[in-house]
Amino acid sequence: MSHDPYRHHPGLRGKIRPAAESVFRTLDVADFDARAVAAGMPADWRTPDDQREAARAAFLEERRGRDLWIFAYGSLMWDPGVEFTEVRRAFTPVYARSFCLFDQGGRGSAAQPGLQLALDEGAGCEGLAFRIDAAVLDGETFVLWRREMIAPAYRPVMLPLETGPGPIEALGFVADHGTEHIVTGIPMAEKARMIATASGFLGSNFDYLAGTRAQLAGLGVSDPYVDDLYARVMALRG
Repeated sequence: MSHDPYRHHPGLRGKIRPAAESVFRTLDVADFDARAVAAGMPADWRTPDDQREAARAAFLEERRGRDLWIFAYGSLMWDPGVEFTEVRRAFTPVYARSFCLFDQGGRGSAAQPGLQLALDEGAGCEGLAFRIDAAVLDGETFVLWRREMIAPAYRPVMLPLETGPGPIEALGFVADHGTEHIVTGIPMAEKARMIATASGFLGSNFDYLAGTRAQLAGLGVSDPYVDDLYARVMALRG
């Protein structure tokens, strides 16, 4: 078997940022805190490190010694921040993309919040699955947890995925409706307005939407929800 991570999708080569070049790889949490507070967020905006690490350890307790698949549906598709040994196009039939995560720091501010993606119950979602080798599982999931679980918004769950070579199960981060950061029922026009105008210390909310759409297009995937939002935002941006 080839050890080329891109063996199933050679067209993705050069379209996924190498882990060593990802800002999330060497994230300075103290600097991240300072930037978040400067954006108007409270000092206790994130999950304490010890709580986050305890949750990661509990999740991995029965999964150590095995490779782990990660499902990517937003920025992880072009900037996973982790070392992977295989990537596949993947589909989950039980969740869909939703711009329902209020962002008041990374791509928004307290005065002008943006929206990031979460997985929520729906008619299905196309994305990418990355396989992390068991030998590096602890270090790579540390990076991933620090990024995705830095603040209360997601629930880590194992998702059934359909891929070309066969079905797999992968870790996915889905909307946690028990947190204040997940807000559903926002009209599309309001979502478009927020995304068109918000920006934060990680960049503009529009770039996040455009990057998601571009990576899906590279896979030959058209997500009507993303395409609709993109068209609305482009109209607002003139």
